Amino acid sequence: MSVSRQQVVVIIGAGTAGITVAASLRRHSGKRSIGITIIDPAEHHYYQPAFTLVGGGCYPLEKTRRTTRSLIPKGVSWLQQSAKGIDADNKLVTLTNGQSVPYDYLVVCPGLVLDWSAVDGLEKTIGKQGVCSNYSQQHAEYTWACIQSFKAGGTALFTQAPLPFKCLGAPQKIAYLAADYWREKGYLDQCELRLLTPTTTLFGVPYFAKALDKVADGYGLHKDFMHQLVKVDGSAKIASFKIIDGEKKGQIKDLQFDMLHVTPHQTTPAFLHGSVVSNDAGYVNVHQHSMQQIEYPTIFSLGDACSTPNSKTAAAVRRQAPVVVQNIYNLMDGLALEDGYNGYASCPLTTAKGKAIMAKFIYGGKVTPTLPYIAKPNKPSTIMWYVKTLGLPVLYWHFMLKGHEKFLEPRLDYDCDCDE
Repeated sequence: MSVSRQQVVVIIGAGTAGITVAASLRRHSGKRSIGITIIDPAEHHYYQPAFTLVGGGCYPLEKTRRTTRSLIPKGVSWLQQSAKGIDADNKLVTLTNGQSVPYDYLVVCPGLVLDWSAVDGLEKTIGKQGVCSNYSQQHAEYTWACIQSFKAGGTALFTQAPLPFKCLGAPQKIAYLAADYWREKGYLDQCELRLLTPTTTLFGVPYFAKALDKVADGYGLHKDFMHQLVKVDGSAKIASFKIIDGEKKGQIKDLQFDMLHVTPHQTTPAFLHGSVVSNDAGYVNVHQHSMQQIEYPTIFSLGDACSTPNSKTAAAVRRQAPVVVQNIYNLMDGLALEDGYNGYASCPLTTAKGKAIMAKFIYGGKVTPTLPYIAKPNKPSTIMWYVKTLGLPVLYWHFMLKGHEKFLEPRLDYDCDCDE
C-alpha cells in the first residue's frame, strides 16, 4: 500500500496572519499529512492594535509583547531567518542566509515595513524633539510623554500618510485621545490642533466619516485635507506639507509645532518588489475573495502585504485566514476553491478615554456591525471602549492566534441610515 507524501506548507511571516494561519492549519488538518514551517526573523511578536492605547496612556507597552517562540503552534517549525525571494516556478523560498526552502503550498504574509526615510528629516528626528509615532513599539511610549508635556498655547499636528497603511483610523484616534486628555487638564481651548491628511475625508466609509467629523469638531480639531507631510525639521519645530490638490496644488505649507504625531509611509518588504507574485506596487497579487495568487495557484497571501482592496486591520486577517486555510485544503483534496472573503474589516475608533466607535464594513463600504442594538455603530460607546481595551486582546491572544474561528458574525443585512 502506498503512503501519501507529506504536503509542505511554508508561511512567510510570524505576525498576526502567519501565526493564525499556522494554528488554523494544524487545527483542521484531520488525517492529512502536512508539515508547516514559518519563516520570520523577529524575536518578539506585538499586538499592534494596542499601540494607540499605549501612546494615549491607556495601556502598558509590555502587555503588547510576547516572544515569537511562545506563539508558534505545536508541531510547526520556525526558521528564524528573513525571506530574500520567491522562486514560484520551482516552488522555493530563498533566505538571506543562502538557504532555499521548498514548499508545496506557500502563504505570504510578511506585513508592512515602516519607511521613515520617505519624509525628509523624519528618520533622524523621530522619537525626540516632540516628534512621535504610535506605529512603532519603539516610539509609542514617547507619544504619551509628548501628550503629558504639551502645554497650554501649544500647537499639535497629527498626520496621515498616503494609502495604503495599517489601521486607517490610528492617525486620528491618537488625536482624540490627546485632545480628551488636554480637555480634562483644562486647557484644550487654548491649544491649536490640526489633523493633516492626503485624503478628502476622515474615513473611507461615509457613514463613519460623518460621525468622526462631529467628534473632531467637538474637540476643535482643524481638518486639513489633501495635505501630505514631506519634511520635518525637528530643531526648528517646523513640519512641511505639500498640497496635493485644489487651487494651491503643489505648494508647500510650513507649520510650526510643539508636538507632531506622524504616520510613516509604509511598504511591503524588499523581497516582494519586482517579484513575479507581486503587482507593480509590491503587494502580492491575489484574487480578492479567494486570497489565491492570480498566476500561481499554490500561493496564497493575506494581511497587510496582499493586494485586496480592504482596510489593513487585524480583524481583516481574522476573516481572511479561514478562507486561506480552507482553500489550501480544498486544493489538497481536489475540490474547488471558495470565494469566502468579502472584504470585512473592523476599526475600533477611540474617540475619548472610555469611548469608542466600532466601525465594521465590507467591500463597497457596506456597514456590517456585530451588535448594532447594543451600541449604535456610528456613536461613541463605553461598551465598545471595553471591547477594544479588554475584549479584543483576549480574543487575539487566546482565540485567534490559537486557530479558533467561531466568533460573533457581523450583520450583513444591517441597513444603516447613511444620512445620519
